Amino acid sequence: MAITQKCQYALRALFELACREGEGPVRIGTVAEAQNIPPRFLEGILNTLKAGGFVESTRGKEGGYRLLRPARDISVGDVIRYLQGSLSQVDCDPGSSREPCGLYGDCVFRPLWERAQKALESVYDSTTIQDFVDRQAERERCGSPRRSCGGRDPETPVERGERT
Repeated sequence: MAITQKCQYALRALFELACREGEGPVRIGTVAEAQNIPPRFLEGILNTLKAGGFVESTRGKEGGYRLLRPARDISVGDVIRYLQGSLSQVDCDPGSSREPCGLYGDCVFRPLWERAQKALESVYDSTTIQDFVDRQAERERCGSPRRSCGGRDPETPVERGERT
């Protein structure tokens, strides 16, 4: 399963809203410009995230979007599952949206796929939007420019050796 462009944009939009927490509602144009997301596409993404309970919107001159839950309570896994469904990586997984393999019960590769799936889910589920905000704050303290993509991805709790 590849992470779709829509899902990547959604994560970046949530990150931007989290970075601007406390500033009040954030306009679509502000998020679009900061994260280099086409504004029309972003509008649809934010509406989808609103329907999923990730963000709320305010209408009017001072309107915009903001997180509905704290950034520490929004995991990457939650967002991916909401936008894309299963995190399944292989066709043979019964949790996959694809047709399961007829050999699933007897397949010698099954333990490998299950371990890989658990590891991937652990990383996605233990990484929150707040982790990206914290990583960005650390980068800014060190004089790095503000960016959400490019270079090395922010460390996750799993990468730091923390138990989840």
